[in-house]
Amino acid sequence: MTVTTRTLIKNLAAATDGPVSVSGWVEVIRDQKKVQFVVLRDESGAVQLVNPKGDPSTGSETDELADKISSLTQGTFLTATGELKHDERVKLGGVEIKLDGLVIAAMALPENPIAADSGLDKRMDWRFIDLRRPEQNLIARIQTTFEHALRTYWVEHDFIEIHTPKLMASASESKAELFEVKYFEGKAFLSQSPQFFKQMAQPAGFGKIFEVGPAFRADPSFTSRHATEFTSVDTEFSWIDSHEDVMKLHEELLVAGLTAVKEKHGEQIKELFDVEVTVPTVPFPRIPLAEAKRIIAERGYEVPRADDDMDPEGERQIAAYVKETFGHEFVFLTDYASSIRPFYHMRHADDETLTNSYDLIFNGVEISTGAQREHRIDVLIENAKAKKLDPEEIGFYLDFFRYGVPPHGGFGMGLSRVIMLMLHLANLREVTYLFRGPTRLLP
Repeated sequence: MTVTTRTLIKNLAAATDGPVSVSGWVEVIRDQKKVQFVVLRDESGAVQLVNPKGDPSTGSETDELADKISSLTQGTFLTATGELKHDERVKLGGVEIKLDGLVIAAMALPENPIAADSGLDKRMDWRFIDLRRPEQNLIARIQTTFEHALRTYWVEHDFIEIHTPKLMASASESKAELFEVKYFEGKAFLSQSPQFFKQMAQPAGFGKIFEVGPAFRADPSFTSRHATEFTSVDTEFSWIDSHEDVMKLHEELLVAGLTAVKEKHGEQIKELFDVEVTVPTVPFPRIPLAEAKRIIAERGYEVPRADDDMDPEGERQIAAYVKETFGHEFVFLTDYASSIRPFYHMRHADDETLTNSYDLIFNGVEISTGAQREHRIDVLIENAKAKKLDPEEIGFYLDFFRYGVPPHGGFGMGLSRVIMLMLHLANLREVTYLFRGPTRLLP
């Protein structure tokens, strides 16, 4: 039998019985006395291969195939040909393939360096093997679907996609979180945010823009939700009246993304993660930060910070309150103090101590910061000075505002955090293709 066209395993159930060819890697080998079973997995699913061991007197071909199967190792990549047969008694997809032949593409070493009970750090050391798990394959597909839904929303609403530089001459927010790199005879910094450059698109007349790209933070945090390199989802748009316009866009994007994920992957997510993906209702709850602190204080928690910010436990507490009160997984915390916000966040017209800004909390963790930006050059300069920033050092940025700029705003959101919280997972490493942290630069 000669079969040249590869069939994805997920398509076998709909195929007719007969000759078939599949390619993938060996997941399980059961070499029994009278029959051999191999579970072969590809990027779309798994199928059982069957080889009944023959009587030695019937010829050598069966013996050769049986010997080849006996020599297989877990993780070996191969192509299998045989007869597809539908059988509802087969638990794995209701189909199996009676083998005619195997062509090995690459044999794996016999000792697998990780096991089902290996710890997270060990799995990260061998991430390319860890990613073979069905859960990891699904996570990658969920992220693809989520990003595609966001991009579809943006494009359909006339947003322009931009790609901002990741090498910068100066800080966009905090010098303390910058990676410095040698740049020919001088130095440069890895971008911690596309903030300045996405704002530049507003005086450029682009109107509405978005970017999905890498960002870098020299933050020596070892928490379950921080990374030194991450994917940032950013958008910025002109002619807004307040940060309320930004929040409205933000929630519409998330509804689009979560709807797409639920429709395409909801059943698999329930099967592999035991999680029901919830498409949130709009508008999301909105609570001013000062009120949020009062609410959690009444629940018995006082935020132990010297500044005016919220802390992680406070975020969990207000999220629990919102879940109990509104049955919602999201909450916008609004009206952050200007003392803890960047200089480019617009202040309240009637209260200089507050900003037109928000943090978005999803299942107890902050995933995004958004705001109306200050577009008045004189106010912007004074705000920068108040933050002890030298206007000359950010002169290129201030120039954006000297030749006309519309009122605008936007947000930045961590992609991996969204996926992590959507699946109720405990660690960012689980949903990051290759994680980078203070002690990890490999693989």
